[in-house]
Amino acid sequence: MSSESRKTVIVTGAASGIGFACVQDLLAAGHQVCGLDLQPVPMERLRDHASRFIEVRADVADAADCGNVVAQAREKFGALTSLIHMAAAHSTLTWRELTPEHFNRILAINVTGAFLIAQAAAEHMVGGGAIVLTSSDSINVSGVGGHGRGGPAYVSSKAAIIGLTRALARSLAPLRIRVNTVSPGATATAMTADYDDEALRKVAERTLLGRIGQAQDIAAVAQFLISDAAGYMTGEIVHVNGGGYFG
Repeated sequence: MSSESRKTVIVTGAASGIGFACVQDLLAAGHQVCGLDLQPVPMERLRDHASRFIEVRADVADAADCGNVVAQAREKFGALTSLIHMAAAHSTLTWRELTPEHFNRILAINVTGAFLIAQAAAEHMVGGGAIVLTSSDSINVSGVGGHGRGGPAYVSSKAAIIGLTRALARSLAPLRIRVNTVSPGATATAMTADYDDEALRKVAERTLLGRIGQAQDIAAVAQFLISDAAGYMTGEIVHVNGGGYFG
């Protein structure tokens, strides 16, 4: 890959699930990646690309941490071109179980955190770039919580990402920074690990493709959204749900 086409990408939530799938895909494609997570990234699975990857432990809900991640990425790789933000906190509490403290904590991580990492990255995307945030199809099918399912706090936080995406797309357009969001349907990650067989069966039946999503399905779309092929897309919400609206 030429230096002109190689991108430097910050991936949040890089230790597992969709975030780790993004890291693997990007490194396999020849890009440089800074992986952010509170948990350790399984480096043994990235040995073949170690020279193009750095790991940073950080909390996206902390502005100083977000600034530090960007600084380390730039120090290691130079100019920052892209951000794929997959980190999020899940909440399965029902409306009766929710406390103000828990609700606000979920918003702080999932909404304020998305803004803070996007803000920090955009400040250093000299000459343009691309940002991908993450919503959830739970905002369309709703969620009441319990049994591993997203509840009102989680669903509310992911709905807010839609407005944030469009506000940032408009705000950052003069800097030639594109902002889009990928909105996954139910995907086989830690967030769905508590689904029982019946819940998984129902999820699969709701899709036209007859299966639950895989992390790689979502990662592929996120990688497309930061690519030059998506250069005329901004402010869009891309649903990746196997046709879940029509199942």
